[in-house]
Amino acid sequence: MPRNCWIFHTLLVLVVALSEAQSPTLRQASENSGPLVGTAVRPYLFSEAAYSATLGREFNLVEPEDAVKWWTIRQKQGEFNFRDGDEVVRFARAHGMKVRGHCLVWDHNNPDWLNKGNFSAPELARLLQAHITTVMKHYAGQIFAWDVVNEAIDEKGQFRDSIWYNRPGIGLAGKGSAYVEQAFRWAHEADPQALLFYNEGGGEAMNRKSDAIYAMLKDFRKRGVPIDGIGLQMHVSNLEFDGKGVQENILRLTQLGLQVHITELDVSLPVDKSGQASPEDLSRQAEIYREVYRACLQNPGCTAIQTWGFTDKWSWIGSHSHGSEGAALLFDRMYKPKAAYDAVIQEISRGSRRSR
Repeated sequence: MPRNCWIFHTLLVLVVALSEAQSPTLRQASENSGPLVGTAVRPYLFSEAAYSATLGREFNLVEPEDAVKWWTIRQKQGEFNFRDGDEVVRFARAHGMKVRGHCLVWDHNNPDWLNKGNFSAPELARLLQAHITTVMKHYAGQIFAWDVVNEAIDEKGQFRDSIWYNRPGIGLAGKGSAYVEQAFRWAHEADPQALLFYNEGGGEAMNRKSDAIYAMLKDFRKRGVPIDGIGLQMHVSNLEFDGKGVQENILRLTQLGLQVHITELDVSLPVDKSGQASPEDLSRQAEIYREVYRACLQNPGCTAIQTWGFTDKWSWIGSHSHGSEGAALLFDRMYKPKAAYDAVIQEISRGSRRSR
């Protein structure tokens, strides 16, 4: 190689290396100027080197996808199995991360012994209180925030039928949000230091569902029900995102004195048989991620943003859509950052508004 070419090549390598070294990770950008940046995780994937390396490098908040749900830790009625949840906590501690818990009360992901047990309302109430108390005390001081109740309200703003509400319920059927309130009171008694969240999907912007959620939370705050925040799931499909509506909803929720966490963010795209999305859709996806972060960054009460997974390799979208959608997350199947990742870094870097 001629000397001039060799010098040019060397300088180019140095410039690229310096540029990469100076590029902040999501975690670094968040710790400098933004909300906590997190992701849902599956502990059995920690043994995959690229998964654990990317997770530890990029995020300062983790939440187990399934590891602390009923069907995982209560496979048998008289037993609690905390193995998978403990693994998430150990990983987080080793990497200086916070942990959110998901979730204590839901009509899905419950074991057969519970769903088919023909329990009476008083028996269910005792089971639920004991479950909340045992799980939260086990993780006291380790999990800083919990989704206490998940997805209790339907798209019409009504309470969903569920084993906890009215099949047969815990003795509060027909009394609106009373069973949700009871769960929060039990959770606060179990761990008074934990932040307690109601988590919901489809109510991120201004609509009938979000109005019902707002009314419930406003009532809770007025009456001193121990609730600290609202989780907005933010599963975005069809490349449709109402940024203005989300900002308005975050504002009215934080004006109640609640924290807002975006808890399950992903932006699914149409994909071909090989799982690839079009360049145009990936570009639009990046802008939606940017808008989500902008909506959060504009309000100091929005204190965390989580994606539901972080690599397309292990996203739930593919199986859920039978392969018609995918490519929903910040990293592709090879753990390479996508345009959405770059957009998020840029938005966080522009959005410095407070220090934690």
